[in-house]
Amino acid sequence: MRHIIIILCFILTSSFVVAESSGLHWPKEIKKNETVVVLYQPQLESFKGNILEGRMALSVTRKDKKPVFGALWFKARLATDLEERTAVLEKLDIQKIVFPGVKDSVKIDKFSELFKQEVESWNLVMSLDRILAGLEEVENLNELSVKLNNAPPDIYFRTSPSVLITIDGDPIYKNIEGANFDYVVNTAFFIVKDSKNKYYIKGGKFWYVSNEATSGYTDTNKVPSDIKKFADKNLPKEEQDSATASLTEAPELIVVTKPSELITTDGDPDYATIEGTTLLYVSNTESDIVMDINSQVHYVLLAGRWYKSSSLEDGSWTFVEPADLPADFSKIPNDSDMADVRASVPGTPEAQEALLEQTIPQTATVDRKTATVEVKWDGDPKFEKIEGTNISAAKNSDKTVLLIKNKYYCVDDAIWFVSDNPLGPWTVSDVRPDEVDRIPPESEAYNVKYVYIYESTPEVVYVGYLPGYTWSFAYGGCVVYGTGYWYRPWYYHYYYPRPVTWGFGVHWNPYTGWGFSFGLSYGWIGWGFHPYSRAYWGPRGYHYGYRHGYARGYNHGYYRGARHGYAAGYRAGQRNSYNNVYRNRNTGVKHTGTARTQPANRTLNNKARPSTRPNNVFADKKGNVYQRDKSGNWQNKNNAKPAQRPTSQPSKQPATQPSKGTTQKPQARPSTGQNRQTPQQRPSVSSQQKQQLNHSYQNRNRGNQNYNRARTSGYGGGGRGGARGGRR
Repeated sequence: MRHIIIILCFILTSSFVVAESSGLHWPKEIKKNETVVVLYQPQLESFKGNILEGRMALSVTRKDKKPVFGALWFKARLATDLEERTAVLEKLDIQKIVFPGVKDSVKIDKFSELFKQEVESWNLVMSLDRILAGLEEVENLNELSVKLNNAPPDIYFRTSPSVLITIDGDPIYKNIEGANFDYVVNTAFFIVKDSKNKYYIKGGKFWYVSNEATSGYTDTNKVPSDIKKFADKNLPKEEQDSATASLTEAPELIVVTKPSELITTDGDPDYATIEGTTLLYVSNTESDIVMDINSQVHYVLLAGRWYKSSSLEDGSWTFVEPADLPADFSKIPNDSDMADVRASVPGTPEAQEALLEQTIPQTATVDRKTATVEVKWDGDPKFEKIEGTNISAAKNSDKTVLLIKNKYYCVDDAIWFVSDNPLGPWTVSDVRPDEVDRIPPESEAYNVKYVYIYESTPEVVYVGYLPGYTWSFAYGGCVVYGTGYWYRPWYYHYYYPRPVTWGFGVHWNPYTGWGFSFGLSYGWIGWGFHPYSRAYWGPRGYHYGYRHGYARGYNHGYYRGARHGYAAGYRAGQRNSYNNVYRNRNTGVKHTGTARTQPANRTLNNKARPSTRPNNVFADKKGNVYQRDKSGNWQNKNNAKPAQRPTSQPSKQPATQPSKGTTQKPQARPSTGQNRQTPQQRPSVSSQQKQQLNHSYQNRNRGNQNYNRARTSGYGGGGRGGARGGRR
């Protein structure tokens, strides 16, 4: 015991001197001369809003002495950078420190006070992958499961190059001033109608013509010069991918006005086995298609939802509840070409991790003085009551505007604004109306319920949004994209589109989150005219996570699975600044993500260097500390020595019962004394404790594996980089 007190006295009388850190490594250590304090990876206990609480095991070691083990409890504000997959624990508050077996409370209190002063000056950087793994141990963590519309869209199947052209309802035409043709407003594709009622579509290097708006398109080289000039001016100037460029024949066009999806294969389906299962998968497709051999039923994964059919023909698909998938889906190997679908199979580690991602907010600090919003109205403001609520939502505005208790609220780029008048002026709100939690998914305003206000000062407001704001939701133990509902767009003088679920081949990838594919459609999406409205709710445009996409199919192989990320498939919503909607604003956001200017008295954890010790020490909720050895055994690291650990009888009764204390005690417990020669065997770890410790170890190990795998794969600075969980 004496050397323990000496160590604590030594370090509490000296200031901490620490080296630069690599930031994300665990454990971390603080060194002063010959004394080292080691902090082990945090274990999480509570996560509400943007406040994270947990505990850390720690050890204090002086040269040639055994380490003294302890535990500390902390509370911190979480600031996230989903693009870099890192988070900062700000305003770190050390609430308690204990050293099991150390009785000198005065010395411990003095050490704790100095230690708290040092550590609380940090802003502690952590890997988001490790935080996610730790969240599995948080009790009562809300999975945010919601009621969605899972009815299948119209599903088309083709075995040759094809493109799905989506129009959001019946075509809406708008004349271009000074031109002899109209363009279709309610689509992300280039569709125009000339004065002779001929329709032209431009996609990639191909032109198409038809006498009907939604059918009968054939490729053509005869295009009116004014239409061609207009297209050249407004279509994106990008190189085509090798698949499209290598085509000698124009792909088939499938033009739809209802929610639809397209499944394509490169010729007849080519089936391959999935090792260890009774499943086959179609290898020559950009879609995720699995066949159950026993039932001869096909399953296709669309927007995170499974649909089944006895054949691949058009229109025969039905929705499958995640719990009703064949048992072998959970046996798909994690190194299989189909490993990426495991995130859509409930109960798998990948599905659990995706669910946990739904609980992590992207955070920002908003400057009240500079944050502004401009709301555009097509005529006088019109509102319509949201069923089941006391909220009315604007119908003819370019942004989400809600009328609640005679106040007008606007949500723009995940910031709440408030006004007494729908025409403004608008100011940053420090109140999120409780009523928004009642908005049902049938409303196009549903996503704003996932935008939060955490704290505020006279100068700034701390805000954040969950993936639900970007239309990523939990359902049946998995994560899905979109509500599945069709929302009627607004059109009068101007066209204001609404969020969509279908039509763009939404896929989930464990490295990059939601991505999009459309068959062969590189260079087809996102033409730049649409001068009278916000950009289209689809690839490119207002919802920046949507990108133009291309098939992983024709002529360039089918590299699939988690090991390959999105590199050989659909175009993913890349992990860049587009993923954090707060970066869309030129003004008003002081900080978002972890790259920020630190106050003079706070530092990103550059005061703790990486430790070379194994990351194998854990603390339980009572402060007992355990270490796992290479054989998987757990040792209780109580700091008391064997001679100091008998029952209290010897210390209380030596004078009154000397003979019993000296003669009977050793004879009564000789074997126990022999078994307790080493501290590692005192006291034993119960089976329940071992189970809990093993669970914590497995979660930590998985988080470290995900972090290391992401780093070697090149996704993001601290991990896979960026906001998983969908796009707005």
